Amino acid sequence: MDVAALTALLRETELHHGTYEASAPKHHWSDWYAAFMAARTRGQTIEEAKTAAALHMQEILRTRSLLERP
Repeated sequence: MDVAALTALLRETELHHGTYEASAPKHHWSDWYAAFMAARTRGQTIEEAKTAAALHMQEILRTRSLLERP
């Protein structure tokens, strides 16, 4: 992937992460970005990539809550 394509993908990801972040629990942006960008580079649509990223975040947050249990 060249620099221009990566820049465009990062900007697209930033745009769509804002919608997720508005209602999401505390998380690190890079987890969502990585899942979204991986899905887009596999050829998934924006909506599919948003779903993939949300599912990835659910798994991360679920795992975190299990680890934090006494």
